[in-house]
Amino acid sequence: MAQQKRTNKGAQAGGAIEGIFRGFGELVEKLADLAQKGEQLSREGDMQWGDKEKDLKAVFGFSVKAGLGGKEIKVEPFGNVSTGKAAGRSEVHEVREPLTDLFEEEDHVLIVAEMPGIEVKDIKIEIRDDILTLFAQKGKKKYRKEVLLPGSFGEDKIEVSCKHGIVEIKCMKLVDS
Repeated sequence: MAQQKRTNKGAQAGGAIEGIFRGFGELVEKLADLAQKGEQLSREGDMQWGDKEKDLKAVFGFSVKAGLGGKEIKVEPFGNVSTGKAAGRSEVHEVREPLTDLFEEEDHVLIVAEMPGIEVKDIKIEIRDDILTLFAQKGKKKYRKEVLLPGSFGEDKIEVSCKHGIVEIKCMKLVDS
């Protein structure tokens, strides 16, 4: 009986690991397809460089997030390139959208944003209901990002720190009385 329980647990663990590898395999296939399509777009795409008087650099990337235990895969773009109003045309903007992550902890929500060249004094934060808007500017580097929070927070309950262009915004949760 004990041998059978160990065998069943081993089979369950093996099935879980197999599922993880299958999920990663599917993710790799989708990324390969995306890379292939991106290669075609880079050869065929038409780029509008915004105001031609300004020296703008194009930055575009995406992050892929896969949750454990779920089937959801989230792809988020970042940078200063977006699809313009004219079909099939991309535009380069002066303001970049930084790569961000949101972590919900027991007593706070932590937002981490990558903004090279930025210091704490360059950052402005605005909160309206459950949307945090992050602005930062230093010289020619400009960043803006709206983050949907898992609740409402007051601006007085926010701590901001920055080290080597990695910005951390800690939104403290209200303590129940």
